[in-house]
Amino acid sequence: MIKYFFTVILISIAFSGISQLDFTSNKKFTKADSLRGTLSPFRSCYDVLMYDLDIKVDIQNKFISGSNTIKFLATQNFRTLQVDLFSNMKIEKIIYHDKELIYSRLYNAVFITFPDVIANESVQFLKIVYSGNPQVAKNPPWDGGFTWSKDKEENPFVGVSCQGTGASLWYPCKDHQSDEPNEMLIRVAVPDGLDEVSNGRLKRKTHLDDGYTKYEWYVSYPINNYDVTVNIAKYKHFKDVYKNKEYKDSLTLDYYVLPSNFEKAEKQFAQVKPMMDAYYYYFGEFPFINDGYKLVEAPYLGMEHQSCIAYGNKYKNGYLGYDRSGTGYKFDYIIIHESAHEWWGNSVTTTDIADMWIHEGLGTYSEALYIEYLYGHDAYLEYINAEKKAVSNDEPIIGKYNVNDEGSGDMYYKGALLLHTIRSIIDDDKKFFGILKDIQTNYKYQCITSAEIENFFTQQSGINLAPVFDVYLRNKNIPTLEIILWQDFMDLKANYYFSFKNRQTGEEDKRLERSHFSMPVKVTSEKYKYIEIVPTTDGQQTINLRGMHPEDFKIATDLYYIDTHIFIEDGVEK
Repeated sequence: MIKYFFTVILISIAFSGISQLDFTSNKKFTKADSLRGTLSPFRSCYDVLMYDLDIKVDIQNKFISGSNTIKFLATQNFRTLQVDLFSNMKIEKIIYHDKELIYSRLYNAVFITFPDVIANESVQFLKIVYSGNPQVAKNPPWDGGFTWSKDKEENPFVGVSCQGTGASLWYPCKDHQSDEPNEMLIRVAVPDGLDEVSNGRLKRKTHLDDGYTKYEWYVSYPINNYDVTVNIAKYKHFKDVYKNKEYKDSLTLDYYVLPSNFEKAEKQFAQVKPMMDAYYYYFGEFPFINDGYKLVEAPYLGMEHQSCIAYGNKYKNGYLGYDRSGTGYKFDYIIIHESAHEWWGNSVTTTDIADMWIHEGLGTYSEALYIEYLYGHDAYLEYINAEKKAVSNDEPIIGKYNVNDEGSGDMYYKGALLLHTIRSIIDDDKKFFGILKDIQTNYKYQCITSAEIENFFTQQSGINLAPVFDVYLRNKNIPTLEIILWQDFMDLKANYYFSFKNRQTGEEDKRLERSHFSMPVKVTSEKYKYIEIVPTTDGQQTINLRGMHPEDFKIATDLYYIDTHIFIEDGVEK
């Protein structure tokens, strides 16, 4: 490796002021986090057009070697750019116009200096030759890395999952979620007798002279880095076709499973077609129709790899056989949840992983919509409300920007409940589901921010939803609707207002109390008759409840994710 001192000094100066303490979450971030999470000038100076990844996998030694050729468009004049590759992986050489380039490394960042200025709007090719033992996943898919396993017959069973940790743990790339290549070639050589499955369509299978077979896959759509995958095993392949009456194009369904699980897979994967019916109905056509849909058995639970979903749920319904929601609806969590990411996460991708609630909140909400499509609205309400018990409300679900911080795990369930609440506020399913489809149409194959999605909901609904999004996404406490019931001659009256209380301590969040928050909520004005009120944090409002007794008063808590406190006039909680 060739290093030049001036390059190292340049990088250190450029990032010296980024590392800091996040006071909102009390997490400490390092310069390595900033290098990974910031779209710095060394990254924004170019746009990746294509990756050509060509590797050989030595399973016995848990070793990979090969190259990644990056085709990129210069977005300005520059001489130095950043790519990313974990420091335990060796760079053999970097080739540009048949010449080796100088480079330096700082943590997992690689800074490459060109001999001359790269001209703005020029298209260039850069080949990085590398090798090494990639990080082993300790707890996949949450802990990124390779899983080197074996099937029951002691055949190799290998997969990789790297969301959050980063694709640069196993191949050199611009490892920032904001820049997806428009297309990709994935060439993987594995020992003879084994199969290899990656994203996209298989274009070629070639037997090499060294006891290896190379599989070449082509991805014809933009793909985010962590979606790129390798699956190695002795697979049995079977296939089907999905057709939707509203769309002319048919979708190929390819399944790769261990032979011993073939009969189980045939039965379990029958859930795919009704799931597609639901997702086509709510979100529109499968985004990667030309690349097809694949479920590939993996040696870990699962992952939403684009057009190549990793499946490891043991052919059981629920979550490895456990009914996480407790509602009793029988579906395979990995099939339904991970497939939803083809729309939410793979087609529409967040620019920064701090906004990953868009992926996971909508992925979790998709489960509830699947239930609604198959079993009806009451079943949907039962399922979505069951998610409330899984929310911690311990920190905001949006993370810290520019440091590769995902934010709270509440992004799954609280994110889904936020969408359910927004649906109830809009109170017009045609408009709400139209917005979901319009997001897919307007932002397909793009990287977006939470702010863009929030603004889109407000614009399309005609309702100012900004305060609602802000409270649920950027604060840990949810609204508490406080109701005081009191008798005025013959009529029952209710004073109502919103407050924010910490669930653990019951103390009010004074900062949020000053936010002028308001949100419509449905309550009973007569027995069994609901009307809409608009509580705020600005003070009490009053409603007349004619002919009602305190025990008849209800809040439609199944339509919103809020806390409620109801008191009668003597101060005793109802």
